[in-house]
Amino acid sequence: MKKLLLFFLTISCTAVVTYSQDSLKLSKLKLPWFSYKNGLGITTPDSLFSINFRFRVQSRVGYTSVSDKDMTPKEFDFRVRRIRMRIGGFIYTPRLTYNIQLSFSRADMDWDVSQVPNVLRDAMIAYEIPQGFTFAIGQGKLPGNRQRVISSGEQQFADRSIVNNALTLDRDFGVFVNYGSHFKNFHFILKTAITSGEGRNIITSDKGLAYTARLELLPLGEFTDRGDYFEGDLLHEQKPKLSMAGTVHYNHLAKRTQGQLGTMLYAPRSLFSVHADAVLKYRGFALSSEYLYRSTDSALTFNTEGAKRYVYVGQGVNTQVSYCFKKPMFEIALRHSLLIPDGQLQAYENRKTEYAICLSKYIMKHRLKVQTDFTYHREHNYTKNINEHNNFGWRFQVELGI
Repeated sequence: MKKLLLFFLTISCTAVVTYSQDSLKLSKLKLPWFSYKNGLGITTPDSLFSINFRFRVQSRVGYTSVSDKDMTPKEFDFRVRRIRMRIGGFIYTPRLTYNIQLSFSRADMDWDVSQVPNVLRDAMIAYEIPQGFTFAIGQGKLPGNRQRVISSGEQQFADRSIVNNALTLDRDFGVFVNYGSHFKNFHFILKTAITSGEGRNIITSDKGLAYTARLELLPLGEFTDRGDYFEGDLLHEQKPKLSMAGTVHYNHLAKRTQGQLGTMLYAPRSLFSVHADAVLKYRGFALSSEYLYRSTDSALTFNTEGAKRYVYVGQGVNTQVSYCFKKPMFEIALRHSLLIPDGQLQAYENRKTEYAICLSKYIMKHRLKVQTDFTYHREHNYTKNINEHNNFGWRFQVELGI
């Protein structure tokens, strides 16, 4: 019995010593650093590399009536509107960053227009220098109108306006240069880009390029947590905050009906666009408005058989006003959108007006929210001089992301 007790005592002491040595070794190991503020972030022990994973899903149910007098369903909309994954971080130094964004739902891949699944949305490499400059190369959003540059996950309605859908700029491949500075409380940001002009995931580009410049002015100081880049005053700015901006864009020899978007034209066209927008936030109240304009010398193009495709040229104004209650995080928002085609298109395109009201419940700000909006859509036919295609719409959407 004594020998047996001595044996177990020896084994126990050995195990304790071994465990203590292993624990000492583990304590000296440098483990990765994890962060959870925006998604899941991992930084290597030597701080030479980081990677951050994020995803989001928009699930939508919708209804459109036959007309404003006939409430019979014209169509239902049951689908995953967006599902995306973002991967970002830095390499060797926090000043050298990368950003990759992928989309996986059919509606989010431009599939019906391009006939291929455009999974890749963003692929950017950027370098920031202390003097306020940022240089980037790759595929990403052009510095266009505010509603476009604000992420689709940061919108206060279920989707962007009809004005944005017709006249916006979109993603393109090229070189991007930004510069930001301030004089006391007055901040400004200049964003420029020289890109292919053909849109995302092109096979080849022609000799025409696109040139974009945007200037943002913040006369009352910076917004809390970059609040000028998400809709609604969810953070209840304690002092009035204002951002005013303008964009000029020229796309030489564009191949598509909307420059970076739309179907392929039968002949290239050079497009000129001007955008102006502003956003004001104060104590839960938010007001935003933007004006978009696009022109070209000749909008219509024809093939040898006489079929036509045209550039959408014209102008539009979109205005949104909202109030977000601090507790609970509940918001009511109103929208008015007006889209007017240019004279050379009025035989093919109607003037469109849309009114909308949206109710949103923010559970974790824009990361987890429930939204429902109601719209009234009206169109005026210039040729017949009548209103047509008037109808009501309703959408319910749940957004979940990290």
